[in-house]
Amino acid sequence: MAQWLQARVVDNHAWTDRLYSLQFEAELPSFKAGQFVRVGLDVDGERVARPYSLVNAPGQSPAEIYYNPVPEGPLSPRLAALRPGDLFWISDSANGFLTLDEVPDCRHLWLLATGTGVGPFVAMLADVDAWQRFERVLLVHSVRSAAELGYRDRFEALASQHPGRFHYLPTVTREALPGVLNQRIPDLIAAGDLERAAGVTITPDHAHVMLCGSNDMITDSIEVLGQRGLQRHRRREPGHISMEKYH
Repeated sequence: MAQWLQARVVDNHAWTDRLYSLQFEAELPSFKAGQFVRVGLDVDGERVARPYSLVNAPGQSPAEIYYNPVPEGPLSPRLAALRPGDLFWISDSANGFLTLDEVPDCRHLWLLATGTGVGPFVAMLADVDAWQRFERVLLVHSVRSAAELGYRDRFEALASQHPGRFHYLPTVTREALPGVLNQRIPDLIAAGDLERAAGVTITPDHAHVMLCGSNDMITDSIEVLGQRGLQRHRRREPGHISMEKYH
């Protein structure tokens, strides 16, 4: 049975009315960048909990999750109402296989995310392993409006710190912005626009693709990548595509 640890809110930053970053202090369980913990609150005598990826890398403090409140949801609107000093619960174990140590050796690591699915990639990019193992790391973050490009400043700083090695490719689907891609990720892959923007091709010989976000993006991207010869990665059958779905 899962055990629970108490967490104290440090900050609850609203990026928009739909996107929040909750920073907190807690005795975190041991975890790998990309894993998630369960976050809970007691509601009407019952503990309501949901999984959320940790945005912070191991050893970073405060801990952080990136989430969007669902208006009718039993938990997320209450998380959005938390203020510094408030208490909540996290699980005493972290889980998930969307981690760098699960990625086979390759030259190019592609990180494809929609919305809050970028959270685990924020943690991975703060992990030294990302810069020791791969020649190039390419992050594609798809959102509806420019205001939803969370952590953009951090990604742009990484691009400056790792010129030629880190490529940040935001895509905004409901606004036309100069120099910014504006189609869904699967469509950009199918048309070749993503690779042209990056100056890097996606091939099974050199690439591993990590997907995190909406079911539609993941399903459609896997289909398009499959046409290039990339296959799902499993421990028993090493492949080229790892994934984490956000419902």
